[in-house]
Amino acid sequence: MNRFKTQLAGGIAWIIAILNFFPIFWMLLASFKSEVEAVQTPPLFFFHPTLANYRDIFALQDYAGYAFNSIAISVLATLLMLLVAVPAAFAMAFYPGRYTRDILLWMLSTKMLPAVGVLVPIYLLSRDLGLLDTRTALVIIDFLSNLPIAVWMLFTFFRETPKDIIEASRIDGAGVGQTILYVLLPLVAPGIASTALLSIILCWNEAFWSLNLTAHNAAPLTAFIASFSAPQGLFWARLSAASVLAIAPILVFGWISQRQLVRGLTFGAVK
Repeated sequence: MNRFKTQLAGGIAWIIAILNFFPIFWMLLASFKSEVEAVQTPPLFFFHPTLANYRDIFALQDYAGYAFNSIAISVLATLLMLLVAVPAAFAMAFYPGRYTRDILLWMLSTKMLPAVGVLVPIYLLSRDLGLLDTRTALVIIDFLSNLPIAVWMLFTFFRETPKDIIEASRIDGAGVGQTILYVLLPLVAPGIASTALLSIILCWNEAFWSLNLTAHNAAPLTAFIASFSAPQGLFWARLSAASVLAIAPILVFGWISQRQLVRGLTFGAVK
């Protein structure tokens, strides 16, 4: 019976994995088709692949510039987020106050606000501060958008750390900064790594603000994909190739770091 349950769970997991991967697989196939083949009904599974779409993309757009913007924005926003989230979560986990839980719930509630609801004021602020079409604007927005999630995750990781260790370091004369840097961070390194990895993924995939606050100079790869939407319609083959080029770096990054991500997300789950 237990063997049957294991096999059933494995089969269900494979079905879910295939369903999740199929859109990416289909997009990859479409990127090697001609425009006529990409929209043909019934769809073609066997065709003569072509690299014309990729050649056209590199000829029409500065892929390296978009990719650099995505990397710079994701990394800078993540570093800034960690600089703020680590001490904030440390204070809430080890020195909670009367309203700590309320503050955490309030921070999380800000993620429920539709981004379009604050588009106009943020756009006007960016315009007045001269931040339109700059990486600085997107770094600030991505940092603030991911900060509640980062604080919540780090708060959970820090709360699993024995308080006796922190108190012992304080008795030995370590200050708050030394306690965080030399005692706490090595203990919860997997949790911090998973938080940083998740932040990079979220920043990389952010599209709403990229499309509304950038034009060309600071446009990341999400805007790069949208640039292949023409007034004449969508060119599916070329759009698929652009999407493959946009998601390939983060897919490879996620595949390489999946062990660290899973280890961090399950940190403290088993006593």
